[in-house]
Amino acid sequence: MITVVSPGPMSTVQDLGRPGFGHLGIGRSGAADRPAHLMANRIVGNEAGDATIEMTLGRLRVRFADHAVIALTGAAVGATCGAARGAAAAGATVPMETAFTVPAGQELRVGAPRTGLRTYLAVRGGITVPPVLGSRSTDTLSGIGPARLAAGMTLPVGSAVARGGPLRPAERRLLPALRRTSGELRVIPGPREDWFTPQALRLLCDSTWTVTPDADRVGVRLAGPTLERARTDELPSEPMVTGALQVPASGQPIIFLADHPVTGGYPVIAVITDADLALAAQLRPGHGVRFRLP
Repeated sequence: MITVVSPGPMSTVQDLGRPGFGHLGIGRSGAADRPAHLMANRIVGNEAGDATIEMTLGRLRVRFADHAVIALTGAAVGATCGAARGAAAAGATVPMETAFTVPAGQELRVGAPRTGLRTYLAVRGGITVPPVLGSRSTDTLSGIGPARLAAGMTLPVGSAVARGGPLRPAERRLLPALRRTSGELRVIPGPREDWFTPQALRLLCDSTWTVTPDADRVGVRLAGPTLERARTDELPSEPMVTGALQVPASGQPIIFLADHPVTGGYPVIAVITDADLALAAQLRPGHGVRFRLP
């Protein structure tokens, strides 16, 4: 059992989400940076679909009632583990991307990342809160799944034993890519690029966009030049995929992330490739981002 001492700015339980319910208006949700979630589970010997804790800007503090094996991945943070004597107490350093044993009764204290946004904490056995529609993910838009972490909340941990053994050399070679928190995002035009002027897609890829404070698991609103539309009539709302770049009336694009809804009647000019979705999930307010066609 884990007790949340402090959740930080926002922490949620996430797994691989609940696909297959789009026809009911229920999005997939799940870990925003899926490769980081998968690697955290891999390091502690969990199944890929076991639930982890997703931290936004770190600063999580949790206390372990029992001996536990943990791993931290995603946006790099400083973290310590020691006796629960308050936030200033010293403790052993917890390295990133490495299995670490936490003795019973000790507290994990996570700092804020210097770059990137989301860090993942996996615990051997997984976080075993009750699933909803087959998933333990918190969907922050619909409210489906467990509540956001709050001080005093307790989280059950499964009893599964480690599987898979240490990371293989090929898996270790993937780790630097998982640490990327900036860079260009590759996009595929459409499905509604014909709703924009011929210059709009070029402007999207030739400009540097700024991530605004209006960014969460639902979407990331960007600021930059106005993307002009060629058509001004209304477009019915449409189901859409994670990574879609919807352009509302302001002409400023919004990146759809893990908890995104259907489109709000606005056209989607392009979609971020699957390979770069994790990078999009690590965008933090104030940072610049560029797009390019593959």
